[in-house]
Amino acid sequence: MTEKSSAVQSVDRAVSVLESLARHGEAGVTEIADELGVHKSTAFRLLGALENRGLVAQSKDRGKYYLAAGMLRLAGAAAIRLDISQEGTPLCRELADEVGETVNIAILDDDAAVNVAQARGAASVTTYNWLGRRTPLHATSSGKILLAYAPVAARDRALAAGLERFTERTVTSAAELGAQLTTAAGQGYALAVEELEIGLNAVAAPVYAHDGVVTGALSVSGPAYRMGEELLPKLAKRTMAVAEELSRRMGYGG
Repeated sequence: MTEKSSAVQSVDRAVSVLESLARHGEAGVTEIADELGVHKSTAFRLLGALENRGLVAQSKDRGKYYLAAGMLRLAGAAAIRLDISQEGTPLCRELADEVGETVNIAILDDDAAVNVAQARGAASVTTYNWLGRRTPLHATSSGKILLAYAPVAARDRALAAGLERFTERTVTSAAELGAQLTTAAGQGYALAVEELEIGLNAVAAPVYAHDGVVTGALSVSGPAYRMGEELLPKLAKRTMAVAEELSRRMGYGG
């Protein structure tokens, strides 16, 4: 067996362990080994790896394994993506049809913004699919919004990290980015003017979850010759209105 196929088999077995514990609630090494059809030492190594990642835990008195809190973290992240995508897709479509440009919803994923919903307007000149793409926080309107409303520790990490330059207009100064984030939080929207790609402008507004925490960013992006800087504040107002509607659909009452 090659190293690659062995790794795939290990991943498959690890997922099978998680599925087994989800079905049974708890199980011992012998039970897991019997269900997977592997030696007990193999089952023990799999459980140990999952335990190290916080995905399973072992009962001290019974010696049984069960799903741990790490699974809640993964499930919570998946639920956020699913909820905001399901609720936001129709609104993305409506806004894209109205303004003629590309509309995306992004969520924070460690050090990047990940697009989880997208709709293209009739005037869109590109067929590029942003869905699922990880984009830099400091060079996109969505990323700036997510950073502007992120916990202080997350903002500090982003500002302390090296800010990669993508175009001549990319903000690479931590002080300048920090000032932009403060402005974005105050006015309720962020701009990106040819900062990720030459000729591409964008505006984004925050989307709130039911608990008042910003859980995503709704953005409109398009070519600079059609979405000029002078038009962005007006487009921002419409983007903010749609983001507020999406927030209400997410259960936010603020």
